[in-house]
Amino acid sequence: MDLDIRFGLQVGQVSRKWRTCLNARLKHTGLSEARWIALLRLSLLGPIAQGDLADQIGIRGPTLVRLLDALERQGLIERKSGAGDRRVKRIHLTRKAQPVLRRITTISDRLRAELMAGIRPGDLETAYRVLRTIGDRLEAK
Repeated sequence: MDLDIRFGLQVGQVSRKWRTCLNARLKHTGLSEARWIALLRLSLLGPIAQGDLADQIGIRGPTLVRLLDALERQGLIERKSGAGDRRVKRIHLTRKAQPVLRRITTISDRLRAELMAGIRPGDLETAYRVLRTIGDRLEAK
């Protein structure tokens, strides 16, 4: 099998296994995978339009609405009308989300440290550049 085919397969496999492992470690938080991913994205991006969040986490339509409804019921997010367009709902994290995010981040950081242990910085930089180039090409399509 050609290296580019093996590389593509490996990227998919690593991504799935990483998320599965992190999801198992976060199970005790009571958050589904979709919920903790949405919270992490919001913590990185700040208040964001609902449609933009959908693009970031890959969830659309009724599934996104149910996810946001659940996070809102838990008191972890608020939906606010946009200043320029009241039809656009911006998603904001609440204060109640901060301790939850600290737990998620701590667990995520520990897993990442375990997985990256012993990998030389130069190798990691090369891998990052390759994945970034592929990601940029996918974004352009």
